Amino acid sequence: MDHTQAAAINAAIRTIGMRHRTLAGAKLAEIGLSLGQEMLIVELSRRGSRTQAQLAEAACCEPPTITSAVQKMEANGLVERSPSPCDRRAMVVELTDKGRAAVSELEAVWLALAEETVAGLRRTELDPLIDALNDLAEGLTRS
Repeated sequence: MDHTQAAAINAAIRTIGMRHRTLAGAKLAEIGLSLGQEMLIVELSRRGSRTQAQLAEAACCEPPTITSAVQKMEANGLVERSPSPCDRRAMVVELTDKGRAAVSELEAVWLALAEETVAGLRRTELDPLIDALNDLAEGLTRS
């Protein structure tokens, strides 16, 4: 790889990341969510009630970040918090009916986001693109 190729790769990935995040934020706002909250809804939907510490670990975030996000989600009626029966210092978070309803809305948002993201492809088929993106993600995970 030469410097020109390295610059092109880095610029493309940076641009894709910034634009995708902006678009995702706008689409999530349409259903009353902000970036990061969708990950918590998915985690709670897939795994059930979780402590805030477990959510922080799953989201690779610091506990204060999760506490703030959960408080906002609770204020919006998406989750409920209750003291853990096993650890009085821990809070257990679970989806409310409104939070469970948001899961299907979230799935629709992710589908629309993906479709909009690839709508401009002219020379690249989806399956090879997905393979390449997964290879990139896997390679960065090992770094």
